[in-house]
Amino acid sequence: MMNFPLTQMPDRHQKPRTNGITMVMDKGLSIEEVKNFMSVSLPHIDVVKLGFGTSFVTPDLRKKIETYKSYGIPIYFGGTLFEAFVIRNQFDDYIAVCKDYGIDWIEVSDGSITIPHAEKCGYIEKLTRHGLVLSEVGSKDAAHIIPPYKWIELMRAELSAGSSYVIAEAREAGNVGIYRGSGEVREGLVQEILTQIPGERIIWEAPQKAQQLYFLELLGCNANLGNIAPTEVIPLEAMRIGLRGDTFHLYLDKQEA
Repeated sequence: MMNFPLTQMPDRHQKPRTNGITMVMDKGLSIEEVKNFMSVSLPHIDVVKLGFGTSFVTPDLRKKIETYKSYGIPIYFGGTLFEAFVIRNQFDDYIAVCKDYGIDWIEVSDGSITIPHAEKCGYIEKLTRHGLVLSEVGSKDAAHIIPPYKWIELMRAELSAGSSYVIAEAREAGNVGIYRGSGEVREGLVQEILTQIPGERIIWEAPQKAQQLYFLELLGCNANLGNIAPTEVIPLEAMRIGLRGDTFHLYLDKQEA
């Protein structure tokens, strides 16, 4: 989608796309706000996550989900809700809830609770019968540092179990997992992961602008980015294609620039 003729633009994948995904985190938009949000950002959004357990307390949840779906946007519940069901031994109830609400993307995570990894992969396998599975790797506990070889091992096993994408954990604030407490990217970790796991199968949670910029410079305009705030979708899309100061020179022909 473009409003003016500009040359030297990067090859941004168009929707429906499987790479170059923008995953938005909705932490409580009203139905009217969803409509306003869609009116401006629809071409640039691939999937929306109803963050953590907000869907449990969201009024008119069914209507809200139907509103997103009327625009062709898939919705999924935050992984924290999955964990809340699992820790209460209500996994079958969770499947029933997803079916009841027409949720066909499902996140499996273990950021708040400890699940033996074989068991987590078992959940992934079971859920692939009910929808497209995303699985999140990395702990929400800043003190729990996972070494790179372990990230690779976990991601590889979860993709083998049937996950369509693995999500690299960062929390909504972008200060754990693949980031230091300051929000700075753990570059060695990211680059080591990418030697073994295909970039197009990873969604990098990147709520902060500097984090988004890092992945765009590293992987190009079609990096998969997640936990994007609704108000940041248009700015991110501009940054993806070199129309923001941070990425202005990324795609320009050096002779002409």
